[in-house]
Amino acid sequence: MPVPWADLGLVYCAAVWGATFYMVKDALNGVDAVAMVAHRFLLSALLLAPWALVRPSRGRHLKEAAILAVLLFLLYATQTVGLAYTSASNSGFITGLFVIFVPVFMLMFFKQAPTLVQWISSGLALIGLWMLTGGISSVNFGDLITLVAAATYAGHLLATDKYVRADADAVVLAFHQFWMTGAMALVYCLASGRSLAVEGDKAGGTIAFLAAVPTLSAFFIQMWAQKFTQPVKVSLIFSLEPVFAALFAWTLGGERFVPGRAAGEASSSRR
Repeated sequence: MPVPWADLGLVYCAAVWGATFYMVKDALNGVDAVAMVAHRFLLSALLLAPWALVRPSRGRHLKEAAILAVLLFLLYATQTVGLAYTSASNSGFITGLFVIFVPVFMLMFFKQAPTLVQWISSGLALIGLWMLTGGISSVNFGDLITLVAAATYAGHLLATDKYVRADADAVVLAFHQFWMTGAMALVYCLASGRSLAVEGDKAGGTIAFLAAVPTLSAFFIQMWAQKFTQPVKVSLIFSLEPVFAALFAWTLGGERFVPGRAAGEASSSRR
């Protein structure tokens, strides 16, 4: 896959993740947020199973998938908890801090020093995110929890980069990651007493769409494309997600265009 096509695939990921927030917001009237995570990831695993389970490597990558699943579940869980205590715009900006965490983690854990251009690019992306979301209005417990989401976002991106560059089978790795993430969300719901019920056609239809497009297709394309694109560049492309969220909310969602609110709400229902 040539690099330009890989980058285009990552833009697709940012676009579909940004496009989902207005649908998710409506669907949450009929299903618990964590239950939605459980349903969508387990359904994604089910959809991918016919291809994953016939591959010779179907029993491989369990350790790698478990690490990715833990990071992905923590991303969703901490973002959900954080939003109970902080504003949507704060959540949008803080989650976007992953563009800075990526080069920092590259240096700390992988001993890879980002170039000056990469540092500057990440800084400019952060400034753009500040302008779009309005930055942080105040700091509270929810903001600190959401900071964990930003760190796990960066960790997931870098872990994915490490595994796919080691020639992991993307189909098998995605399959194990999906069912493990769904299982963690399911256990969390059962342990915390959250309802798993899905009420209404809108909620059910949204879960089916989330499972097929922003989960199955986008995460799989992310794994495939990251073989050809450096992590800092991936993070810069993914920072377009709030931009797409605002555009889709304005056009398809029928909302009044308020950049800060749109970007913040996008993070609340991320992917």
